[in-house]
Amino acid sequence: MAGDTVQVIPTDVKGVVEVRLNRPEKMNAISTAMFSDLVEAGESLKNDPSVRAVVVSGEGRAFCAGLDMGNFSRMAEGNASSTDMGLELRTHGDSNLAQYVAMVWRDVPVPVIAAVHGACFGGGLQIALGADIRYTTPDSKWAVIEIKWGLVPDMGGMVLVNELVRPDIARELCYTGRILSGEEALDVGLATRITATPREEALAQAQAIAGKSPDAIRAMKRMLNSAITPKEHAARILLEESREQDRIIGSPNQVEAVYANLEKRAPEFVDPEI
Repeated sequence: MAGDTVQVIPTDVKGVVEVRLNRPEKMNAISTAMFSDLVEAGESLKNDPSVRAVVVSGEGRAFCAGLDMGNFSRMAEGNASSTDMGLELRTHGDSNLAQYVAMVWRDVPVPVIAAVHGACFGGGLQIALGADIRYTTPDSKWAVIEIKWGLVPDMGGMVLVNELVRPDIARELCYTGRILSGEEALDVGLATRITATPREEALAQAQAIAGKSPDAIRAMKRMLNSAITPKEHAARILLEESREQDRIIGSPNQVEAVYANLEKRAPEFVDPEI
């Protein structure tokens, strides 16, 4: 179900479903097809009353290494959008398609647990932050990596990261692109729990949740979503994300950031217009 890049797998436990990112040869980097497949997976679960809990995991060596490198090559060539979509186009409620890849897990009306191992960068980090709970190995690697490519987080990251970490830490992570271990991610508030076996522990926790009253669980998720980030506030931030990214993509300094990374050299930026 969903597509080649994302598998939706019923488990042996009634009501527990696993969503598995399935591009192991690319460390589950997000391709154009994967954007659509992730949204399709989330929407199918959102509308299924039999689902009690969801685990999101990655096949192979990583949870998700971020945006597929092919998208950055297209940016360097001047083919501008990170997802080949209109960033300001609200296609999924308050979100565009790229944002909904992360925000759809908030709309799934039951708890979603992300099981993180290996790389959890950029768009992959934002997908993980869209989950209710994040279990991770101690040696996993987390980063708000967008600054490396001259970009801003534009998949709901500005809504999600500010729910979890102190404002000064959020700023440091966004400004620097610093890579954190799983243990550091726990310390700053991005991760929920450290475990050597995040997928197994996530599935066990999902089973425990599935044994509780589904009416009460769904009601609690609605209340927690509203209490943490009211809908109007999230909508404003999501639109601002899109506007800022739309201004940046394809600009000389953003293209220079991409070329510098692809060519493995120091970037030569020009002063911005003011």
